[in-house]
Amino acid sequence: MDHKASVGEYDVFLSFRGPNIRHTFNDHLYTNLVSAGVRTFRDNNDIPEGVEFAPALLKAITKSRISIPIFTKGYASSKWCLRELAEMVKSKGQLILPIFYDVEPSAVRHQSGDSDAGRTYEEAFREHESHSDGKTVTEWREAMTKVGALQGWEVKKIADGHEGQLIKMIVQRVLMELKRNDMVLSNNLVGIDDHINNIMRLLEVSSSEKRIVGIHGMGGIGKTTIAKSIYNKLLKEFECGSFLADILETAKPHRGIVTLQKQLLADTLKWYPDIANANSGINAIQNRFLRTKVLIVLDDLNERSQFDWLVGNLDWFGPGTRIIVTTRDKKVLIDLEADGTSYEPPYMNLVQSVELFSIHAFRMKLPRIGYEKISNDIALTTGGLPLALEVIGSFLFGKNDIQIWEDTLEKLKKMPDDKVQKALRISYDGLNPEQQKIFLDIACLFIGMDKTYPFYMWDDCG
Repeated sequence: MDHKASVGEYDVFLSFRGPNIRHTFNDHLYTNLVSAGVRTFRDNNDIPEGVEFAPALLKAITKSRISIPIFTKGYASSKWCLRELAEMVKSKGQLILPIFYDVEPSAVRHQSGDSDAGRTYEEAFREHESHSDGKTVTEWREAMTKVGALQGWEVKKIADGHEGQLIKMIVQRVLMELKRNDMVLSNNLVGIDDHINNIMRLLEVSSSEKRIVGIHGMGGIGKTTIAKSIYNKLLKEFECGSFLADILETAKPHRGIVTLQKQLLADTLKWYPDIANANSGINAIQNRFLRTKVLIVLDDLNERSQFDWLVGNLDWFGPGTRIIVTTRDKKVLIDLEADGTSYEPPYMNLVQSVELFSIHAFRMKLPRIGYEKISNDIALTTGGLPLALEVIGSFLFGKNDIQIWEDTLEKLKKMPDDKVQKALRISYDGLNPEQQKIFLDIACLFIGMDKTYPFYMWDDCG
């Protein structure tokens, strides 16, 4: 057995039998998985019959996220392999991806058939039944039947039997499955489907052209949440992907851009180069993706230069590539010539606001009896900003004194919650001094006025 990590730290468990694939297909698959950064456990079947089924091996199976049994003609003759297979089926939440190397799926499902493989499996189980406990053999049969019915890869029918191409497909599928849940999202999203549908129309994923799609708007409106939802939904459609979160803050420290470049290469190519500076990082990115269909999210971009240092040019990527940019500043999207494929999430309407607030304040979709009016008033005060609804709702959760709710409402009418203020201030701090003065003039003096009057004043002030 190969041990590259501690037991329980594996992504994939490989199970196989047969010298005909030990140093060929199985070894090539194992090597490609490891090269792609997948923590892979390989049982080499070197343990003699009669030796106890090792507890460490059981843990390696149950703790792996994906199991890949490679069915060959000799697989059913090995009690060791059958024990592994039964353990895979019993492991909750595990994904099993079978490979049918020189057997048909029907032979695995039925352990019989007219083919050589079918007869071999039938003979193997007849032998097991004469030497093993009947209940155990039944368990093995049931496991084979279940796994034989799963969608997998039948080697001779895929890529005209070219094993190298098949191994590439398997590695890509494994990477997609391992990446699928990387973007953690709340189970209590409100109104997200409308946003997803609007952005999907802009993305046109079925098109082979390369495209940048923007999501812009003020802080707290839900741009990152929408981008995460889209990323999780679409990642399986691409060869690889990367979600670079909170670029505005990550890029601030010294070598921040280098950190993001490394993450991009690690996420997409499972490549961990020692990048000396941003210039060598962008050179590495430029030369690696020419034929690759990539999904990249650049979250909270506030300068065109950040885009240039991270993805450079769409021509560097393969057909069908999509780059999603979230930003507070629409000018960034104009600079990228993506303003025609951009989306600004609208504020929540009152019904949506009350629902989101109630989810956080009451852990249900409607206000508790007796709290309907004040919940509506608080929702109206937030102006439909999702961040404010979540923060205030969470603050009031478990507080049953109505006076606390009324005091909170009065405070909100005068000043937003501290956490909300902090998120909103990022947009203000991003303005230059002259723009900040104009913003304060509007906020303090000119709300509701015809814009002609302040424009004259600002012109006179230069």
